[in-house]
Amino acid sequence: MNKKIYSNACNPFKLLRVMFIKDNMYKLAFLVFLLSSLSAVAQRVSAPAQSAPGEDLVEIIKSDELEIINENGVDSRRVINGIFKHKGAFLHSNLAIQNINTNVIEAYGNVKIVQGDTVTVTGDTLFYYGNTRMAIVSGRKTVLKDQKRTLTTRKIEYDMAAGIANYRQPGRTVDEENILTSQEGFYNTATKEFTYYKKVKLVNKKYTLTTDTLLYNSLTKWSDFFGKTKIVNKDGTVLGTKGRYNTETTQSSFSTRTTVDNETYTLTADSLAVDGKTNNGQGKGNVVIVAKKDNTVLNGDEGYYWKDAGFSKIFGHAYVRNVVSNDTLFIRADTLYSYENQRDSTRKLVGNKNVFIYKSDFQGKCDSITYNTADSVIRFFQKPILWSNDYYQMEADTITAFLVNNEINRMLLRGKAFVITEDTLVKQYNQVKGRTINAYFEAKNALKQVLVDGNGESVYYAIDDKQKMIGLNRVICGKMNLQFEENQVRRIAFIGKPDGQLIPPTKIKPQERQLDGFNWRIGDKPTRGKTMWLE
Repeated sequence: MNKKIYSNACNPFKLLRVMFIKDNMYKLAFLVFLLSSLSAVAQRVSAPAQSAPGEDLVEIIKSDELEIINENGVDSRRVINGIFKHKGAFLHSNLAIQNINTNVIEAYGNVKIVQGDTVTVTGDTLFYYGNTRMAIVSGRKTVLKDQKRTLTTRKIEYDMAAGIANYRQPGRTVDEENILTSQEGFYNTATKEFTYYKKVKLVNKKYTLTTDTLLYNSLTKWSDFFGKTKIVNKDGTVLGTKGRYNTETTQSSFSTRTTVDNETYTLTADSLAVDGKTNNGQGKGNVVIVAKKDNTVLNGDEGYYWKDAGFSKIFGHAYVRNVVSNDTLFIRADTLYSYENQRDSTRKLVGNKNVFIYKSDFQGKCDSITYNTADSVIRFFQKPILWSNDYYQMEADTITAFLVNNEINRMLLRGKAFVITEDTLVKQYNQVKGRTINAYFEAKNALKQVLVDGNGESVYYAIDDKQKMIGLNRVICGKMNLQFEENQVRRIAFIGKPDGQLIPPTKIKPQERQLDGFNWRIGDKPTRGKTMWLE
């Protein structure tokens, strides 16, 4: 083994000591040999090192002490407090061993890599492979700094040729706005893109994001995430599995089933876009919007929500569910709108075009509808028709239903009002027409009273005390008051010059059994099946 030790690597003629010399003769011989080779050594130390064709050895540009070693045909340098230069990058350490043959450097103590004016890597230990420009830095605290961001971990593998650093131990990245932690990660110093894996957590003063995999571009501020993801801010929570989030604009888009949840509503859809500043959302595919304050649920193919306005719009197989007292009211329409009055926590629902309504004890159809959840008032417009308990059918230009404890208490029919009830005893139909009709109901939506105001007409079957039909009454009168019991007319009062007749059963003609415009349409009654898109 041969060793040569020099201080000041740039001037190897200043000899400090010679080892393994036992006597003066050997010392003199060795000095002659050494002086004869000093020029060659000086050239190798002071000039850039050479390697295999096409490769450049790492150059020493400064050291407090240099020791040249040749052992078993391997040339190496031992450098104290040295600085190396390679491809524009500088390597610092307290102690470094450079293998001339392999162009590999092992460095220890206060290790630092400086690449250009942007990237600095520090640690306790460095392995640098000059031919590939791969640097492996490790230590209790290994740090990569790149302008405005800092990565801290235990070990960093840095491909200096490609500008890509990676770590496979828990790491922490900090910039001006974010703190990001993960178990593994990659950072491209050229594109400023981070890729994080396993237990990823991004903390910002406005929100916190956790996921399995995250691609983050620190220039565009866009984060692409994969796997179970959760975003939390002061206004709510977003849950999804695949999407994008902008840390600056707080906009997000999700391409798999995702839920936005806050104190007032929950929005779920197959794909979703959310503006984090306004909390407005747009969903597509099996959209579900739940208003928490009044148990109202909107469903459809596509939906929008404007938080500050408390306004929702949903369309495409759209329907709304309102749960009250263990019963559910369903309203279906081509388009549904929901207006929330945030001051008094009430909601107004509007359905437009091809409206169907379904409840366990009444059903209906119309062209448009409004429903106020605060006072439980439902208004039906444009050719509405309603059914209840398979016995009652009501039509008018407009119908208003007043619900009490989720059951019909009263219905107001205006314009061409027509009420039909099926008399189960005689298997015929009692009928009432008029300009305006108020229909009152008792428990279980049983019809109790019908008040007709203006242009009243009625056809009803008279029954004696023995439940036997005694004839058909046809009456025309300006006002009427009909009392019902068990789906039959029990009492009727006419106000204002009634004109009527009682036709005996044997003399009733088919055309006399119906008022003009009679149309029993029980077959059109909506069900929870295809007409409501619920099955």
